[in-house]
This record gives sequence, structure tokens and C-alpha cells, in this order.
Amino acid sequence: MSSCRMVDQGFPRGKCLTQTQEGVKPACKATLRQSGGMWSRVIKSAHLSRPEDYFSIYQSGCNHACLKCHSWEFSQIFSGHWMSTDEIAEMCAEYEKSVTLVEPRERALMSTATDLCRHCGSCVLEGRRSRHCPGKLNPEQVVLSPQGWGPARNIVAFTGGDVVCCAEFYAEATRKIKEKCENIFVLIETNGYGLTPKNMDLLRDAGVDSFWLDIKAYDEKVYRRLCGTTNEWILKLPQELITRGFVIEVLTLYIPGWVEKDQIVKIAEIVKDADPKIPFIILAFFPQYKMLDVRPPTLMEMVKSYSMVKALGLKEVKLGNIGVFAKTNRDLETLYSIVGEKGIG
Repeated sequence: MSSCRMVDQGFPRGKCLTQTQEGVKPACKATLRQSGGMWSRVIKSAHLSRPEDYFSIYQSGCNHACLKCHSWEFSQIFSGHWMSTDEIAEMCAEYEKSVTLVEPRERALMSTATDLCRHCGSCVLEGRRSRHCPGKLNPEQVVLSPQGWGPARNIVAFTGGDVVCCAEFYAEATRKIKEKCENIFVLIETNGYGLTPKNMDLLRDAGVDSFWLDIKAYDEKVYRRLCGTTNEWILKLPQELITRGFVIEVLTLYIPGWVEKDQIVKIAEIVKDADPKIPFIILAFFPQYKMLDVRPPTLMEMVKSYSMVKALGLKEVKLGNIGVFAKTNRDLETLYSIVGEKGIG
């Protein structure tokens, strides 16, 4: 046996080095450990997040080294405190007490949150709904979190750094969360690198419900430049995950000069072939980490990519990070007139 679970399963090692006070270590060695038969993980923070409207557990350490990472301060650098799977389950059980909206399993996704609330807080603060409010929640269901207003849904998500290549931790945490909670769904936000067949089967059997799959590029050379790894297996995941009965959504970033309409359409074609009902979200890139010199996409670039993806026949397509490319009221009105309420994430 090697020291890498991916290598042991016939896959290449990820780009997973993490900075610690003792030097650079693989993420699985720096931010994950097993003691006394129990797994622990380094957790940066955990709270009700927006616009996802679920309880997000932000993890330190990652098997990718993305140039555009927006959480690099803790995904690439050891940051946080150790939490056992027992402690994580207790924390989730405590969150369940504050849930204001119970969703069915098929809606245990990030993208479904935007169907419910625009996160303005107008119904609570001003006693009236905003112009674009979906009108599906009572004001009593809208609560304040560290990231703003919205409902608290019965979903717990592992986000931030990603070491799903060490699926045993996520399986153990999921089983304990399900034991402690009456009606909580478990979602994993992932780059997909660690979702080998063996790991997917383990996570399915443990009770993981859904995946937020971030496919960062279609072109393999671009993917390597962007993330430090191959995407060969990742492009097969929409079908693999659907076949195993998981609920999934797929996201990709529009990065000018890196990942533009041609690659986004190819990723969308893979998603459509798996199931045209899979939610597909096109996020607008914004300069971060080692890509501060790359501009964000324009309104028309985002709208064009949306139209091209919709033309393929995907049923649920949305644009995200709206504030990046729609900066004025006129931009917003143009956006709404072209993609409609359902096209805005």
C-alpha cells in the first residue's frame, strides 16, 4: 500500500500539498487524522451560509491547488481546529433545531435555494416583499446568519477544502449525522477528484445524499494549468453519480481567456447526456488568489453562454455570482429580461 488512497485505487495523486507550521504536507496528512477508531478533520468554521441556505462546514486542506481558489487562506494553508466526527454530528444536530424549511431529498442542493429567496431581508426588515421575491416563504422562515437573510434548510454541506479522496472520513461523519439528526440531508461540495468508484460506493452506502460538483474546465491542459491535476475521470462523474442514485448539480466558472463558452458547452453536453434535468450553474469568475490579473466576464458573455447551454436542452440552467457582471440596475433589468427569474441563481 502506498501513502495515497488515489494511487492505491489506480488514480494519479492530486495536487494536495498544504502549508503547515511544520512545513508542507499532503492535505490528508496535515488536516485529517484517525485516532482511537475515529476520524477528525481540521474545520475552519461552520455556519448557515448564503445564498445556499444550508449549514456549511468549511474544511482546511485540499487535493487541488487552484490558481483561482477563493478560500485559499484555509484550503491551501492549515487553518482551523480539529473536530471529530462525533463533534461534527453534535454540531449538525444543534443546527437542526434552528431549521425553518424542510426540503425533500431531491432539493438537497445549492441551486434550489434561489427558487425560494432573494436574500434581501425585505420581508423581515420592511414588512414587504421585494420586486423579485419568489413569494414562497413566510417572513417567520427568514432568519439572519453571518452571511445575511434567508431560510435555514435541512441540509448540511461539507465545503471549502476537499479531501473526498479520503472518503472514510465523510462516510463516518455522514453516518453519525444521520444517527443524531431526524431529517438532515448531507451534501458534499467537491471538485470530484476523489470520487473514485470505490469511494462513491462507500459514500452512497453511508447515506450521502447529494453533490455540488465543480467541473473547473473541459480542456485537460487548461485544467492542469488551473488546478494542478488531470480532469480525465472528473468528466465522467455526472453519469457515475446519477447511476448510483445521488442528487447532483454541476457548476463551472466562466473565466475569460481560460474557460469560455466553448468549454462550458462541452461540459454541459456531458451533463445533458447523463440527465438533462441535472441543474447546471454557470458562475462568473472574479479575480482571486493567483489570478488577480484576469478580468471577470461581461454581462453579454454570461448571457451568451447561458443561451448556448439552454439550446442543448438542459432543463435547469442558472447564472451565478450575478453582482460580478450585472453591476447596475440597468444591467439587472437586461439580465432578467433575457434569462428570466428562473435563470438567475
